[in-house]
Amino acid sequence: MAIVMKPIAFLSSEWNPAPWIKRAEAAAPGIDIRAWPNIGGDADGIAYAIAWKPPRDAFDALPNLQVIFSLGAGVDHIFAVERLPDVPLVRAVNADLTARMSEYAVMHTLMHHRQQRLLDRYQSERIWKDPPQPAAAEVRVGVMGLGVLGRDSAEKLKIMGFDVAGWSRSKKDIPGIPSYHGPDGLKAFLQRTDILIALLPHTTETDGILNYALFSQLAHDGVLGAPILINAGRGRLQVEEDIVRALDDGTLGAATLDVFVTEPLPADSPLWTHPNVTITPHNAADSDPDAITRGILKQIEAYERGEPLKNVVDPKKGY
Repeated sequence: MAIVMKPIAFLSSEWNPAPWIKRAEAAAPGIDIRAWPNIGGDADGIAYAIAWKPPRDAFDALPNLQVIFSLGAGVDHIFAVERLPDVPLVRAVNADLTARMSEYAVMHTLMHHRQQRLLDRYQSERIWKDPPQPAAAEVRVGVMGLGVLGRDSAEKLKIMGFDVAGWSRSKKDIPGIPSYHGPDGLKAFLQRTDILIALLPHTTETDGILNYALFSQLAHDGVLGAPILINAGRGRLQVEEDIVRALDDGTLGAATLDVFVTEPLPADSPLWTHPNVTITPHNAADSDPDAITRGILKQIEAYERGEPLKNVVDPKKGY
């Protein structure tokens, strides 16, 4: 990739910058990319920032920043910065990331549908028993969040034969998939959902949306016996105490959780040992770092040619 571009800063309080810089230099030989805090004395020339959980004061040293690129689909970690520059914020969207999230959604929906956790227990106890198995078409799956990731997951679950519907903040039209939207559509959506898949962004409106009151509105007349939660969106969507309560009293039958309010999940969390919880370490859509890097560099190259940015976040919506 032959790119001549303005300097770039790599900003992260968590990730080792060396592998990312190496990828960028391999994709664009001669690129000027610098890792915080060693950004040099001529920081005024830095035009772009690539960020994941950036240090709180990192943007203060970049007065002429033009664009911020998130290294993930989520951007709440960037909005958490107090003095965020008034420049476009671009979230990571690529085919690899989307495919991986859909794999996760399909896999864990099937795990619950085919009762794999129960079969695992049977195996450990040497029990030869065949539990009743409903057809996929009898299982109503609801996808909360119909952006790029949610839409692709919903479409692939539909192909698997599930009865799929979606809900989003604004109206979406997906052929063959009923779509509910807004506060007025949420109750009807929940009441027809046996397996709820949360792929929402974290905003002020979605903070704590996965709570006991919401779980109580899910369908309790389905073939699975009790509704199931799958959260692969953001950790702050869920009230973890409410998940445990709902599991203990039967309001939820099971949960698969990839994201948490505090990560790593504290060792004393009851979610670790709950018999009806499956935990994964925020890896539902661990995309190929090379693909993310190439995607960002292509965006910068196009932007410097005068082309519009793609996947720009609306700061008023938070996604």
